[in-house]
Amino acid sequence: MTIPTAERTADPRASRPTRRRIADGLLAALAPITACGVALGGLTTWVGSGNAGSPARIAVTDGRVFLPYGDVRDTAAFFRITNSGGTDDRLLKVTSSTGRGDATLSRHRMTSGRMAYAETVDSARVPAGGILAMSPYGLDVTLRAQPGWQTGTYVPFTLHFEYGGRIEVQAVVVRPGQGE
Repeated sequence: MTIPTAERTADPRASRPTRRRIADGLLAALAPITACGVALGGLTTWVGSGNAGSPARIAVTDGRVFLPYGDVRDTAAFFRITNSGGTDDRLLKVTSSTGRGDATLSRHRMTSGRMAYAETVDSARVPAGGILAMSPYGLDVTLRAQPGWQTGTYVPFTLHFEYGGRIEVQAVVVRPGQGE
């Protein structure tokens, strides 16, 4: 039996890995491994902070309604809305069981001539990990006051959120300028 010429002349070391080949292979694998390690570290930090993908967690406090003055029956209500979750939410509407007209979300603005005006808004963003603080100088809830309201009266409201659902709260009637 004779061995073909091609097999006799082949270098038996050609199929063995050399140091150069091993080094090149390790360097080629290093970039994706490093990228995966950095991504895993970032995700671990994000999840460890407690808010990674967590739903909106809404709390409503400091409900106030201004006592109207004179013959004016329109007034405004204000709330402090905190979102301790990891997802933004939206305040879609506010209702009240007072039965005296619709409560609407309004934003107050100033013109260049220093005149104030209000515009109705469809919703208000409550940022993740943030606060929406309503005030007479920004966002508020406009509504019609009931006869007989006086300082210290509590008015029931329901705030409707996109993700947080419905939250029922009470707002206390205060004189304008009190508790701002």
